[in-house]
Amino acid sequence: MSELIELFAREFPVWHMVVRGTVVYWFLLVVFRFVLRRDVGSMGVADLLFVVLVADAASNAMQGEYKSINDGLVLLSTLIAWNFALDWLSYRFAWVARVLEPQPEVLVRHGRVCRKAMKREMITMEELQGKLRQAGVERLADVRVARLEADGQLSVFKRKAAPEGSPAPPERGPPPG
Repeated sequence: MSELIELFAREFPVWHMVVRGTVVYWFLLVVFRFVLRRDVGSMGVADLLFVVLVADAASNAMQGEYKSINDGLVLLSTLIAWNFALDWLSYRFAWVARVLEPQPEVLVRHGRVCRKAMKREMITMEELQGKLRQAGVERLADVRVARLEADGQLSVFKRKAAPEGSPAPPERGPPPG
């Protein structure tokens, strides 16, 4: 019976686990958002961070690196609370969403590469061309806009195809009305 009580006894005060979870969460969120923001893939930065931290915290609680399951549960609860709070704040306030998720970056506009954006995002011409080929684009001239989205995916909008032998129509704004 004492072993069962020891299994659920807290080794650290609750506030200690909350502070520890909060510091780790915010540190990694900042690192992922500003340093590794384009290497995440199809998940949002906060989603990936949450999965990694929850896996690590749960692992520690299950493997006994904490002497108490309750310490692991307090840490997990802290991470869940921050993830929920940021999701809710992002939904409720556009400025929070802008801070947590980067804006799309235009890499190609009207067939011309935006070299400053490529340099800022550290994307080589070979990488861009590979992504364009995956999107079914053979020539840069066929691209109206190619944007690097917040999740690291490349969105490609092609120019409208002109009939055989006719020159491509000039770009126009949206139709009236």
